[in-house]
Amino acid sequence: MARLVVVLPLEPLRIGQRFAVHHWPLHVTVLAPFTTHASPDEVATVISRTTDGQQAIRAVAGHDELFGRRHDVPVTVLVPNGALDTLHRTLVDAVRPYAASPDEPAFRGTGFRPHVTVKAHGRVLAGDRMLLEQLAVVDMSPRSDPRGRSVLAVHDLPRI
Repeated sequence: MARLVVVLPLEPLRIGQRFAVHHWPLHVTVLAPFTTHASPDEVATVISRTTDGQQAIRAVAGHDELFGRRHDVPVTVLVPNGALDTLHRTLVDAVRPYAASPDEPAFRGTGFRPHVTVKAHGRVLAGDRMLLEQLAVVDMSPRSDPRGRSVLAVHDLPRI
């Protein structure tokens, strides 16, 4: 069973690119991690078909907050953005049938708060403008995997 996540990277990613958990490239998670019995190719195809015609999304960095179970993960929340909200809902609806459990947190509730996690190697600051022009499906292999995360598929979004 695969555990996948769908992100909008701030800089384009390449299929096959790998990175350790603590070296994630800056990104906005648009569909939280979920498990699936479907192949990553099937999920990527559904995402590609569903977002065909989706244009790149312009976003603006807002204020800093602390996320995570212990409220110890620094992030920069994005200014509310209808296009991001719509893309999130579209992906939830499209991918839910492929989820191992449709009740996983990725598919429940209205808790979507787009943000960019502050990393040692980079961050965004309040007022920064971003053009999010790629969707990436990333394998969320176990943290203990020395190979780290792996980019399984990308889907480019045309500029507005």
